[in-house]
Amino acid sequence: MPFDPLTLPPLARASWLLCAALSLASCGSTVRLDVPPVTVPMASRTAPDTPASAAPKPTPQASTPTTDAAAAQARAIAPSDLQEQRLPSQEDADSYATRADTAALATELAQNLSLDRAWVWSVLSQARFQASVPKLMMPAPTPTAKNWGAYRARFIETKRVQAGVDFWRTHAADLSRAEETYGVPAHIVIGVLGVETLYGRNMGRYRVLDALTTLTLDFPRGRSDRSAYFKTELGAFLLMCREQGLEPTRVTGSFAGAMGWPQFMPSSQRKLAVDFDGDGHIDLVNSPVDAIGSVARYLAEHGWQKGQATYFAVTPPEPSSALDTLLTPDILPTFTPAEMAANGASLSAAGQKHTGLLALVQLHNGGQAPSYVAGTVNFYAITRYNQSSYYALAVAQLGETVSKEVQRQNGRKLSSN
Repeated sequence: MPFDPLTLPPLARASWLLCAALSLASCGSTVRLDVPPVTVPMASRTAPDTPASAAPKPTPQASTPTTDAAAAQARAIAPSDLQEQRLPSQEDADSYATRADTAALATELAQNLSLDRAWVWSVLSQARFQASVPKLMMPAPTPTAKNWGAYRARFIETKRVQAGVDFWRTHAADLSRAEETYGVPAHIVIGVLGVETLYGRNMGRYRVLDALTTLTLDFPRGRSDRSAYFKTELGAFLLMCREQGLEPTRVTGSFAGAMGWPQFMPSSQRKLAVDFDGDGHIDLVNSPVDAIGSVARYLAEHGWQKGQATYFAVTPPEPSSALDTLLTPDILPTFTPAEMAANGASLSAAGQKHTGLLALVQLHNGGQAPSYVAGTVNFYAITRYNQSSYYALAVAQLGETVSKEVQRQNGRKLSSN
């Protein structure tokens, strides 16, 4: 009669099975234990702050041995455990996937923006610290005096002007349509796109995900902390990617996270960018037509007044309390032409006829005497794009120069200041 181990008492049966297994192993045989593979939920592998209590536990296998690897895989991992086990190596020291503050940021953004936390973590864990970004955010170590003449020369130069002429010729109809739709003249849109990216030639090569994560979690010390602003922009970037079907790791831009021809920050792109070419989606990287419409809409939403000039020529009063009075509001239009005159400022003939408010804008020229213009609400609107009077005047004067060059080359007059 064949020997049946099942007839043995439980303790004897267990001893017999153990001896049999050891005997087979010593003969070079393999004992196959049919243990179902244990899969750790994706959230446990990608989200280091998932509480241990929230991780599903594997079903116990009665009287079935498991390997050490399987047991380790099945164990729920707490955040502190993960940080201990995932110490950055030399090759991934710049990865944000190894940091607890990244996990906390993912949770915060997901909750505040009603996004899937696992998806947010999967994106942020692919971000990498960019050492050059904090450096670029810092002021120059040896700052030089502001110099409008030098600043202007960077943008009103032959290559940029001719590129603007070519762009205007190619997109004349789109520029006219933008002016009709939003009231912003072609030469102002031309000026913005020329100063920002040289008509799409310099849109930035940083991954926006890297730039914004770096400025959120590693904003440089030594200057006013703007990490909260960049956290908001990082959240807007995630929303933008979900809404527009973009792969977050493939979107590139400036070291500050600005994108496309017009260098829109994510929040501006979500709120103000338009599908101006009518192809069904917004693309500020590959569609200059969308860029044209979006710049015009941005300025219109920030107070651009159709038909008004951007600035007027002005001669300021001599240094005095009157000059101090005119300069106190800085670039905010505050004075009527009559009030400017009463404080000793001499406006051009066109400026004297202006019906709106003006600001006396001072631009330094290094060690030379400052330059002055009388800025209108439209000058102020351009500073909402970039809060610099030097920037605003460069935009306006580049646009004027391109307009005059188009007129010269075509022998016909186009809109100007």
